[in-house]
This record gives sequence, structure tokens and C-alpha cells, in this order.
Amino acid sequence: MNKLTKIGLSALAGSLVAVSAQAGSLSASGSASISFGNSDVDQTVPAGLGAEGNQWTMADSITMKGGGDMDNGMSVSVSFEIDNDEADAGEVLDSHSITLDTNGMGSVTFAGHGGGGFLDAYDDKTPNAYEESWDGVASADEETLVAGVTANNMFSYDSPDLGNGTTVTLSYIPSGDSAKTPNESYMDFGVVSTGLMDGLTVAFGMGEEETTVDSTIDHQIMYAKYSVGGLTIGATMNEKDGTAASDDIEFRAYGVTYAVTDDFSIGYNQSTADRASSAEDQEASGISASWTSGGVSVGGMINTVDNASYAASQDTEGYEFNISFAF
Repeated sequence: MNKLTKIGLSALAGSLVAVSAQAGSLSASGSASISFGNSDVDQTVPAGLGAEGNQWTMADSITMKGGGDMDNGMSVSVSFEIDNDEADAGEVLDSHSITLDTNGMGSVTFAGHGGGGFLDAYDDKTPNAYEESWDGVASADEETLVAGVTANNMFSYDSPDLGNGTTVTLSYIPSGDSAKTPNESYMDFGVVSTGLMDGLTVAFGMGEEETTVDSTIDHQIMYAKYSVGGLTIGATMNEKDGTAASDDIEFRAYGVTYAVTDDFSIGYNQSTADRASSAEDQEASGISASWTSGGVSVGGMINTVDNASYAASQDTEGYEFNISFAF
């Protein structure tokens, strides 16, 4: 290799290094938690517990994010989450996605794994100090949440602030995704506004799930939350309508939290799920508390569910205590 070629290659390598250093960034964050909990339904072992009924579980995750700016002002970012949650049957790669930020016109995201639309994000946004009223109770039917669809290979768009604190989200899953059952298409949209009144957040969303060529399930969510001082109250009203009676569900949830101090909060939650094909409503209520100090959080709850999974007289109680570390 002659001297001129060596000089040229060295200059090219140096310029590539310089561009990469200026254009890209990489960050990591993560958490680890230890939980102790149980549910008093004899015939069901709570999610995450071993066959022997071991009441201790652990979950941990690491999220890697990288991104860079383009010459036209837009930016691209990639996110990977790796976890080891015992309750998720040992799944390691929890989610990964790529996002294009258009610098003023909103952002477009493609979630290759772990995609969730607007309805999934707002399935139950009622304020709580630790977890929702139905969480952690064996046999409680979480499908009552009317949470839309989560699946791989989802496209989504998030608008910028359209004025008065209003944003719009659109999500779409093309048909044929083998990770979604049945594997037909899904789309939803949602609007969130925080500028109508100080401390008030309202949201509305709708979605349509095409389960077969001639069958669809419609989803709808309405949500409101108001905060003043240390007090926060909120309510969620969800509906799902489909061809089968088992697809027709109305879900209502209410919650209130109070920040006793900057680090300590308490909460009460209540929810009711009414399924057209069932004679009984599933009713849940619970109390919760949490305390934080830097990257350490301690939380707990006691939840009660009547007619779990819409079964008459299947009344159960669950509890959980958790300590987590974030970095």
C-alpha cells in the first residue's frame, strides 16, 4: 500500500470516528425488585410463584437506548429492554423499538417486540400508591381491562403538542402478525389533554380489532384525573363490544391517592367489570402505600376481589410487599 493511500484511509477513519462521536449517544438504565406476596385461592398458584407456593419472587431489567441526530434536524433512537421476570415465564427480551423524531411534526415508532397502543397505555390509569385494585389476586380476570391489543410489529405515531396541552396517538398492527391471536389487523387512536384546567388530565381513545375477516371487536376508553395539593382522584370507563357475548365488557375503576409527604403516599382503588355473558360482576377494591428514597422504593398493597373471573362466590384476597432499586 503506497503512502498516499495510507494517508487517505487514515483521514477517512478519523472523520468517521469524529462523526460517530458527535451524532450518536448511548445510555443504560435498569431496576431490580424483590416481592413477597400471595393470594388465598387454594386452587390457583399466583403468577410468578413456584409449584411449592414460594411467596418470594424477583424481577430485574436493563434498558439500553441509543440515538443520533441527522443533518435535517430529525433524530433516530433505538431502545432494547432485557429482563428476567419470573412471572413472564423467563422471557428475556421484553421489548425493542426504533423511533424517528421529525423535529416538530411528531414521532413515528416501530415496535418489533412488545408493542402497545394508546389503549394499552390507558387501560387503567386511575391513581394508586402501588398497584391497581385487581392486581396480584389469583383468578382475577385482567382481560376485563379493555386494554386493546399488544403485539409485535406495531406502528405508532405520537403528535407534538397541538395546543392547550393536547396530543394525539395513533397505532396500527397489519394483519398476519403471528404473535397476535387471532392474527388479523388492529388500530387505535387516542387524545390526551392537560390544558383544560390546572391539575386536570382527560383522555379518550377508540380501537378496532379485526379478529376474523367478518368479525371485529370495538374498544373504547375514557379517563380523567385531577390533582390539587397532595390529593389526586381519577376514574376510568372502558367498554369492549364484539360479536360474541363474552366480548362485551364494561369496566369502571376509581382511585384516590394522598401524598402524606414528598416520599410517602397512600391510596385506595375500586373497580367493577360487567361481562354480558356472565351473571356476576367482578368487583375489586384495595389499599396501597409506597415510600421512596432516591433510587429505592418500597410499596405494598392488600386487594380483595369478589366473583373473581365472574364466578359466583369466588371471593379472594391478595397481598404484596415489594422493594425495588433503580439506576
